[in-house]
Order: sequence, then structure tokens, then C-alpha cells
Amino acid sequence: MIIRVRCATLACVLSAAVLTACGTVQQPPAARPAPSAPAPSRPPTLAPGPAALTPVFRHGPRTPGKTVALTFDADMTAGQGPRAAAGERFDNPRLIAALRALEVPATVFMTGRWAEEYPVQARSIGRDPLFEVANHSYSHYAFTADCYGLPTVSADRMRADVERAYAAFRKAGVPEPMPYFRFPGGCYDRKALKALAPAGVTAVQWDVVGGDAFATDPDAVARQVLQGVRPGSVVVLHCTRSAAPATERAVRTVVPELRERGYRFVKVSELIGAAAGRP
Repeated sequence: MIIRVRCATLACVLSAAVLTACGTVQQPPAARPAPSAPAPSRPPTLAPGPAALTPVFRHGPRTPGKTVALTFDADMTAGQGPRAAAGERFDNPRLIAALRALEVPATVFMTGRWAEEYPVQARSIGRDPLFEVANHSYSHYAFTADCYGLPTVSADRMRADVERAYAAFRKAGVPEPMPYFRFPGGCYDRKALKALAPAGVTAVQWDVVGGDAFATDPDAVARQVLQGVRPGSVVVLHCTRSAAPATERAVRTVVPELRERGYRFVKVSELIGAAAGRP
């Protein structure tokens, strides 16, 4: 009997590395939860204006930092499909290639119809960290009456038109379109600002008109941009070969000249962040 007890005790001692008590299996240490990835930061936007209207951004702070944002409207209306099928080019790959070669950040305000017509280009621009894609409506129809002869969107369809553009971007493979909206033709009124308020976008205008629409002289476009730029400026140009054939050559003049003057090129999001007090 004594022998049996000693043997049992010896067995427990010998098994101590594995057993916490005789006949009890030691539990492995609890696994630590994997560290959670930091939540992605939301792009900067402006607070709604009076009466909760969509905020409007025109330029960044006029600080000594001398930043400037080049923006390009990729225009195509809902009814221009037949013209594209007939060979008219509403894209401008050479312009995008020039921006890449010059290492110029830029914001492309794209219509949903443009993204549908050129999904490969839309996806390439949207996935390139040099650029950001923002909303220029789906159809490029005006949000007010009497806007350069454009067809108009009724107030009850304005938000749907913007959301349809975002859906077109997602379908084309643009991963993170920005919550920024540019009115076709730059035309808006209080009714339009109220209609878009639920969409949560910041409307982006400009303070420098490039004058490239239908222009054929790149030097004239470059002069107009260079004469107008101030610290914090937003320059509006176009990414549409048939309607703005001189833009790429103008950009090749503008970029080195502004850099010589001490300007740094940024995306619109950086200017909005500075205006909103975000780092």
C-alpha cells in the first residue's frame, strides 16, 4: 500500500511539467488578440454652411507656403456616347502621362459617364497615389438654369445624379473617390446646395480659370494660369482631348515655371485640410 502511494506521488512529480495537478491538463496561455489596424482617416471636408447647406471651397489659405492645386475636369455628358463611338476622344492619356512624368499631384473631377466610357483609365487614375478622383456629376448636366447651354437636372434628381457618378466610379474600380463635388459649368444656387447637403460632399470651385476649354494655343493657356496663381490657388483645367487640345502642352510650361517661383503642387484635399485646420 505504501509502495502504491509513493508510485502515484512519483508519477505526479514526474508529470509536473505537463500537469498542474495530478490528473489535470495544463491549459495553454490565452492567445492575445491581434492588434487592430488603425481606422483609415476620412478625407478632410468643410463644415456645412448656414442653414446646413453644402459648403463651397474656392481656394486654400493664402500662406507663405505657396501651394497650388491643379484640377482637371474629365467631362462627358450622358448623351455623348454616339460621338465617342464615332471616334471623338473625351479622354487625354498624354496629359495624365505628362503629370506623372513631371510628378505633379492633381485632382481629377470625373463624370460618371466618363468613367463608364474609359474604365481602364478611370481605374488607373484612381489607384495612382499621385492623383485623387472627385465627383463632377454623372451626366454633366447643369444644376441651375442658363448654364452655358447645358441641359439641366431637376432639384429632386440632383443627389441621385451625384450618387450615380460614385456608383460608376466603384464599378470602374476607383477604390476611394473623394467626397468633393464640382458643379458642371461651376453653376450653382441655394437650391442646388440644399439638394446636395445630404450627400455630405464639399463643393469645390476655383480661383484661377485656365481658359483651356476649346483653346488651341498652349502658350495663351499657360500665360493665363501663371498670371492668376496665388498661394493656395485652385486652377481649373480640363482632361478632355477633343474639347481642350492644348492642355497637356500648357501644363508642361506651367509646372516648371511655378516650381521656379517656389510653388509646391498639392491635391485639393491638402488645401481643404489646411483650410479646415487639419494637419
